[in-house]
Amino acid sequence: MPATRLTLIAHASIQDRKRERFALDEPLQMAWQQAQLSRAQRFKRAPHLLCGPEVRTWQTALLFGEHPQVEEALRDCDLGRWRGQGLDEVQQVEPDALQAWLTDATAAPHGGESVEQLCERVGQWLQSLEQTAGHVLAVTHPFVIRAALLYVTQGPLAMFNRIDVEPLSSTELRFNNVWRLRLETRET
Repeated sequence: MPATRLTLIAHASIQDRKRERFALDEPLQMAWQQAQLSRAQRFKRAPHLLCGPEVRTWQTALLFGEHPQVEEALRDCDLGRWRGQGLDEVQQVEPDALQAWLTDATAAPHGGESVEQLCERVGQWLQSLEQTAGHVLAVTHPFVIRAALLYVTQGPLAMFNRIDVEPLSSTELRFNNVWRLRLETRET
């Protein structure tokens, strides 16, 4: 069976990231309309383009192609009642809950999705791609990319918060009977 190539792209910057807030469904901070398709020539062949359902992932996907397909499995982690709140606000009002969420992958004190649930969702999506030959480009969120990396490397959930994913960063994964993380060099 031909291999699956999966390129995960983290969405571009949003304002709440800089203000250390739990995101809502904000648009990008950049003039994405002017930059539309600016990265479309990055790949030799046009990949199958997917994105999460949020505005920021769809806008970022338009940098790579014209018709991104929304994939619900690529949605951001559901942070329940913490969405839109500042990290410092949550720390002041619910310090024990925040600490539990940061240290226990099964905790969801915000009433949304736990890290464990997010990782299960992303793992199921990756399993569904194992029968998909060719190149898939998926624009998503740092949390989803962290979950994918843990799934592929079979890393413990405790490593989730030790992975940094920068805006517009690219992560290459390949499946050919087993998932692999592929580190590539870029010519300058």
